[in-house]
Parts: sequence; C-alpha cells; structure tokens
Amino acid sequence: MAATAAVAIHQFAECITCHAWSPDQSMIAFCPNNNEVHIYKFFTDKWEKLHVLSKHDQIVSGIDWSRSSNKIVTVSHDRNSYVWTQEGSDWVPTLVILKLNRAALCVQWSPKENKFAVGSGAKSVCVCYYEQENNWWISKVIRKRHESSVTSIAWHPNNVYLATASTDGKCRVFSTFIKGVDKRGLQSSTSTDPKFGEQIAQLDLSSTWAFGVRWSPSGKTLAYAGHNSMIYFVDEVESAPAAQNLTLRDLPLRDVLFVSERMVIGVGFDCNPMIFAADETGLWSFVRFLDERKATPSTSKASQLSEALGKLYGQSKQGTSDTVEPSKPRGGAHENCITCIVPLTKGRDGTIKRFSTSGLYSIYIAEPPIASNSLFEHVMTFLATCFTGLDGKIVVWDLENHVTIAK
Repeated sequence: MAATAAVAIHQFAECITCHAWSPDQSMIAFCPNNNEVHIYKFFTDKWEKLHVLSKHDQIVSGIDWSRSSNKIVTVSHDRNSYVWTQEGSDWVPTLVILKLNRAALCVQWSPKENKFAVGSGAKSVCVCYYEQENNWWISKVIRKRHESSVTSIAWHPNNVYLATASTDGKCRVFSTFIKGVDKRGLQSSTSTDPKFGEQIAQLDLSSTWAFGVRWSPSGKTLAYAGHNSMIYFVDEVESAPAAQNLTLRDLPLRDVLFVSERMVIGVGFDCNPMIFAADETGLWSFVRFLDERKATPSTSKASQLSEALGKLYGQSKQGTSDTVEPSKPRGGAHENCITCIVPLTKGRDGTIKRFSTSGLYSIYIAEPPIASNSLFEHVMTFLATCFTGLDGKIVVWDLENHVTIAK
C-alpha cells in the first residue's frame, strides 16, 4: 500500500472557500475567498485560468456544477444566487430571487437537475426551479422550522426529499414537491406525496452545531456531523428512524461523503480525511485516517499556550502534573481544516473511487522572541507571535488502490 492516497495537490489560491468540477472534470470552479468564481482548465501539463465570474458583491459561499445540463449555480453572502449558462466562450448569469434577508450559505442541484436548494443564515431554505413561461428561475421558501442558520443541505435520490443540517443542532428532512416540476407517486411507502415544505423528520441527536449532511446512494441512510466531535448515522428516516451516535477521539468534522452504501469519508478540523465503515450488522465504526500522519514536536508551543491559558482561568488543579500531552499529528496533504468534499470518479459498481477536498487557513505559532516571568506577558507574547499561513489547496484522493470499499 502506498503512503498516501492523495494523487494530486493543486495550489490555485491562498484560500479556497468552495469548489466544483465540470461534468468531464477537465475544468474546476472555485472561490478564492472573495466575491469571484475562478474557472480553470487543464491543458497538457498545467492549469490555466479561463474565466472569472464576478457578479456577486460578497464572498461566494457555495458552488455546484450540474452534470447533465452543464450549468453552474453560485450563492453568496450578498443573499443572491446566479445560474450561469455557457454561451460560446462566455458564461452568462441569470439572477435568482431568493427573498433572503441573511447570507446564502450553501447550494446543491437536485439529482434530476430541475431544482436546486439554498441554505441560508435566515433560518430558511430556498428551493429554486425554472419557470419556462417567464424564462426565469424562481424560489419557494421553507420557513418557520429552523431555529438557526442552515449550514448544509442534501438531496435524497428521489429528487423530492431534502435533508438540512443547522446550527440549532438539528437535522431535518422536508418535502420539496412542486406541482408541475415533480411527478407524483415517487414515494414507495405512501400513496400521496407530502406537500411542499412539509417536515418528514426532525433528528435531535446533536447538542451543538450540525454540519455536512448526506444521504447514502440508496437513500436508506442519512449521515451528518456535530461540532461536538460526533458523527450520526440514521436508517429508515421516513418510517422508523434508527440512529447510531459515534464519538470521535479527534477534532470535529465539517463535511461527509458516502462513497458506497457502507462506507463514509469525513473531513474537518483534523486536516485529514477519516474513513468510517459499517459491518454486516449495520454497526458503524471509525476505520482509520486516509492520509499519512505527520509527527509534531512533543514540546509544542501551542500546548504550552493552552496550558498557560488554563492556568489563567483557574483550570489547573493542585497536585496535577505540569506536563502537557503532545499535540496529535495532523494531516499531510492539507495543512488545516478541510471544509469541502466533492465526489469525482465512480466505478462500475457505483462506488466513488475518487473525490476532492479543499481547505482554508493554517495557523502557525512562532518561537517567542522574549521570555517573561509574568503569565499575562507570557500569554500575550505567544499571541503576538501567532501568524496565519494559507492552505488553499484542492487535493484529489484515489481510493481504488488504497482502500477496500465496503459495498
């Protein structure tokens, strides 16, 4: 087995907010942490910038590139959304009226690509569809259910159910059935389709922020992550939900991806993709980190800073040792938090063989230039010597030769 499953590491920008690939994966669209979307194409041996989409006024927080229609949808903190259509060598934007009074945070095309959903900081979800008669995209809003920002959304394979994760700690499933857009009779367990906005399920498993909700390929299992370093797996959400809570020993996840019915990749603050798998009885467990681990010095300045802050706030107890447990090694390909994971290549059996991830900033702590006996001065000296490095990488991972994918 090779040392790492990372087959390509691309440094397109200093920081990447989100990214998406073209249907043939020859082009990539990403936001370099500003109000623009850059589109690059691979020529022979290098990537070249082809387009800059710059209609948004604030940071672009979500991008999705449709597989069959070749359209790009973007959302931004400016509360707007655009659907971009390629006409010749140009990308032409169409404004989508979202009716939001807070930032748009995430976006995803439905499986049939006749709708897309937008999660927002307005405690609501917009479901957008194309109205042929007026030649524009309009939205219907799911309101009065979420108690906080919607951080992640995921379409069920049936093209009607939509799962959401929110910073109120809950995961919910809604019906997005729209007359004239969706066909009736898609639900196998019910004779009638639920109305638009009807809540199918509410999962109160997490006591903290919830992120990265995803459905399994069959739609039978739902997974999402909590900011309390837990991941949740729920079977049979519509009829009789059966949940498993898996506590992690490491840092929280930000996003998850089903690569098969019984295997999930989780990414987040550990800077290293994590593999989870279910056994024959359906019991989920952590398998291992996908990337090789890098060792860190045992006398970490970050650990010393944490210990100093602990003493400052009276968290140290008498009789306890002054030694600090060495910080755990982080990932190799990424240097800091992975916030986005996108599926790429599927095998003949339908399992995902390749996926890509992108990361944000890295924080480094330099050696303090002056030693001090004062606790306050000691802490302030450490804080003054912190500086920000930039990850901004898009990494392509290959599972085929590194992991036996559980089907």
